[in-house]
Amino acid sequence: GVLDIAGFEIFDYNGFEQICINYVNEKLQQFFNQHMFTLEQEEYVREGLDWANVDFGMDLQKCIDMFEKPMAFLAIFEEESLFPKATDATFAEKLMTNMLGKWPNFAKPNPRPDPDAHFAVIHYAATVSYNLTGWLEEKTRSSEMTQLLR
Repeated sequence: GVLDIAGFEIFDYNGFEQICINYVNEKLQQFFNQHMFTLEQEEYVREGLDWANVDFGMDLQKCIDMFEKPMAFLAIFEEESLFPKATDATFAEKLMTNMLGKWPNFAKPNPRPDPDAHFAVIHYAATVSYNLTGWLEEKTRSSEMTQLLR
């Protein structure tokens, strides 16, 4: 089984908040795996314990990179949010064009349970389809609020 320390969740409708939660969960799980499994085994070797390294098969870096690398998910989202004429449809198209087939953790959405989902992310715990409706508007409002608070 997969040890899920941060509460990975999948809902019938997975929007912006859910992808943020699942992305952070992916990073937390990677941190946990690295420190509890990989570094612990390295310590056993340094101490000279009779130990055979075990590959837990839990390297989540490819999924994390899919979010963080240049011209990956977050960069495309940021870029698209800067274009005044950008729409949900143009954002979805840009994601599909730039990511599908190029990032192994990015996929076409499953129409169930949300037939309007735009894309899916293959997380360590499960594949989640996301609906990006309203994300650009939300980011614009958030950026405007940040400017007002300055």
